[in-house]
Amino acid sequence: MLVLSSGEGLRPRRLVIKDVNRCVGCQLCMLACSRRFAEVGFAKSAIHVRSAGGVERGFVVVVCRACKDPPCLRACPVGAITQRKGGAGVVVNYSKCIGCGFCREACVIGAVMWDDLSNKPIICTHCGLCIDFCPHGVLGLEEVC
Repeated sequence: MLVLSSGEGLRPRRLVIKDVNRCVGCQLCMLACSRRFAEVGFAKSAIHVRSAGGVERGFVVVVCRACKDPPCLRACPVGAITQRKGGAGVVVNYSKCIGCGFCREACVIGAVMWDDLSNKPIICTHCGLCIDFCPHGVLGLEEVC
């Protein structure tokens, strides 16, 4: 898969939930995401899957929606969060981040996950790695217009 997050002449892409009703809660997307950090487990995943109240009620997939005017960016007092090129999501500069948690509090959908070990946020980079691991086509990438 070719992931176009930025590049000359190419439109940026963002992760989208194509059909949440197809989610079976396997959490393979979460495991794939954590692998970006060479981690095994869910601790560093920028995507979170949880039950909506039992298998009969389905699952909820929480991931950054690449807001046009991200509240997490505005909430950062030290400028550690910047908008990605093309305006699709944000990037965290971990060397600037002070771990205050304001970004997590500001996200209205709860898509800023937290790394308890480093005391820093984990926010989806829209890399698309999780898509290849979802066996049910729940996730996709779309161009940002």
